[in-house]
Amino acid sequence: MTASGTNSFLPTASRSRVATIALIAALVVAVGAGIWWYTSGRETTDDAQVDGHITPIAARVGGTILDVNVHDNDRIEKGAVLVQIDPRDYRIAVARAKADLADAQAALSGAESGLPITSTTTASQLTSATAAVERAQMTTTIAAKDIDVARARLTSARARLREAQANDTRLARDLDRMKQLIGKDEISQQQYDAAVAATEAARAAVEAAQAGVTEAEQGVQNAESRRQQAVEAQRQSEADLRTAHTAPAQINVSRARVASAEARVQTATAMLAQAELNLEYTTVVAPTTAIVSKKSIEPGQVVQPGQPLLALVPIEELWVTANFKETQLKELRVGQVARVSVDAYGTVLTGKVQSMAAATGARFSLLPPENATGNFVKVVQRVPVKIVLDRSGDPNQLLRPGMSVVATVITR
Repeated sequence: MTASGTNSFLPTASRSRVATIALIAALVVAVGAGIWWYTSGRETTDDAQVDGHITPIAARVGGTILDVNVHDNDRIEKGAVLVQIDPRDYRIAVARAKADLADAQAALSGAESGLPITSTTTASQLTSATAAVERAQMTTTIAAKDIDVARARLTSARARLREAQANDTRLARDLDRMKQLIGKDEISQQQYDAAVAATEAARAAVEAAQAGVTEAEQGVQNAESRRQQAVEAQRQSEADLRTAHTAPAQINVSRARVASAEARVQTATAMLAQAELNLEYTTVVAPTTAIVSKKSIEPGQVVQPGQPLLALVPIEELWVTANFKETQLKELRVGQVARVSVDAYGTVLTGKVQSMAAATGARFSLLPPENATGNFVKVVQRVPVKIVLDRSGDPNQLLRPGMSVVATVITR
């Protein structure tokens, strides 16, 4: 019975060990399958870090720093005054620009007022000049006729003079004969006295005719002088008419002055806007809510335009840049869920893949690798992948750009 009991016991123990081994083997297979499933549905990299916007704040205008209202690592709100630059020079520039604008506006007003006056005046001048030319032409014609009349009178006066001279000569000869005859008592004294009177009358007629010739000659001279004056007046009126015909050009000049004045107003307006903008730039304000970093200025320091003053880091908008190997990109897709383990705090944050870089990190390096010699060594490249974090995952805003993280993307 003893031998029989022993034989029946041994097969039972062997079956138990076989079952145990089989169970352990099944567990190992299950764990291995789970590990394979877990690892095959995820891509992980420890070449990842937190990224964020870093906004450099620089001076837009030069001047002396009056106040610096922030310190390094201060948290400031959007619109807060960071730095105050001495604004006095820029206030003076604004006042000067306002004065220049007022002067330009006054010049424009004068030019605009002068334009209708010029138009009216030039039209009136053209009408007056035309009438003056017509009057001058008429006066010249009348003067020419007066000359003809005066010359005719002169011709007539000279003819009368010649007639009077001839008559005087005849009567003088008759008187000479009468003198001989009266000495012989061949004629009466009355006849002789009549001859003497006729001779004197003839001489008076000659003198009168001579005066008439002189008067006629003076009349001709006066008529020629009047004609010359009329010609000069006609020339002047014609010149005035030619000047009046430049009315369109004068109007164009006035319009050009108006346009020039308008351009000066626009220039002065732009200069005033620039001066006011420069005055505004003396107060440096925060463009966003952020943390102050790299403050490099102090009160009393003189800064130049473009000189860096400090940097702002808006920590509300952070993301993770995970550099995955190119061999890991096969299953990565935009929109996949990602888990990010932060080295500094040991916390795990969630997010989503937002985008993948257009080239590997090596292509964006300062000196991209080249292989012109053909001595090629294949190196696995890494491609930056942007992972956007859930905003609720960091309520205390402990993350900072540059922190190291481990990023895992769930590909299934």
